[in-house]
Amino acid sequence: MRCLVVADLHYSLPQLDWLVSAAPQFDLLIFAGDALDIGSIVDFRAQIVVVKKYLALLAAQTRVILCSGNHDLDERNTEGEKVARWISEVRELGIACDGDSLGIGDTLFTVCPWWDGPLVKQRIVEQLRDAATGRLRRWIWAHHAPPADSPTSWGGKRFFGDVELVQWIMQYQPSMVISGHVHQSPFITGGSWFDRLGQTWVFNTGLQPGRPPTCIVLDLDADKAFWLAAGEAQWIDLNAPLKRPAAPIEAPPDWLTFLDRISDPSLARPRAAAG
Repeated sequence: MRCLVVADLHYSLPQLDWLVSAAPQFDLLIFAGDALDIGSIVDFRAQIVVVKKYLALLAAQTRVILCSGNHDLDERNTEGEKVARWISEVRELGIACDGDSLGIGDTLFTVCPWWDGPLVKQRIVEQLRDAATGRLRRWIWAHHAPPADSPTSWGGKRFFGDVELVQWIMQYQPSMVISGHVHQSPFITGGSWFDRLGQTWVFNTGLQPGRPPTCIVLDLDADKAFWLAAGEAQWIDLNAPLKRPAAPIEAPPDWLTFLDRISDPSLARPRAAAG
């Protein structure tokens, strides 16, 4: 199973267009939050309409998982906590979203919402507890914020991760946690696109402008993770211990080259890797 992972597209239509073109090459698309952009001049309601149309196109081509990020929140619940009401509506498209768990083969995917207060946080606690009873050989979480005190949440001056997530990871030891949120982590000294807490691999795609978004490709059959950014292409062996820096991709497979992130083998030899 090959999974394409993106996050933090922030209503970038060129990147969403690229995603539609790339999606058919994969068995699963994991969108780890922040599909919308609260700082955009485009009205938030219009953004939701457009993004849902893109999600419908994506869902027609492959399986899709979408978790909410802090830019996706469009309402408050009865307790005043911010929630992404619109994301629950994409379930009608066959997309697994906040609060869902999806089993594919020997892998269970659990989709966590962005939490803004104790009520939604408690829902995540209950969600993980319930999902743990049916966990499969591999358990992967989509959770927009990366864990605290991890290179994947390093912003250059301080960490921007989720302290509660660290506790949940240590309690359940899932196979992987897919995150985003801290845009610069993979590109700065002390940051990274990958980390490991116990037996759990943690990923943060990072964010760059331009048509092809920064992305991660998980080849679960080969137990490899590939990170593709402008001028940088790296991979790690998921069966090996944590090792830094990641290895450059020197001989990309055809299906990976197709993404136009490695159009020339020279691009597979990155500058000094941040992670």
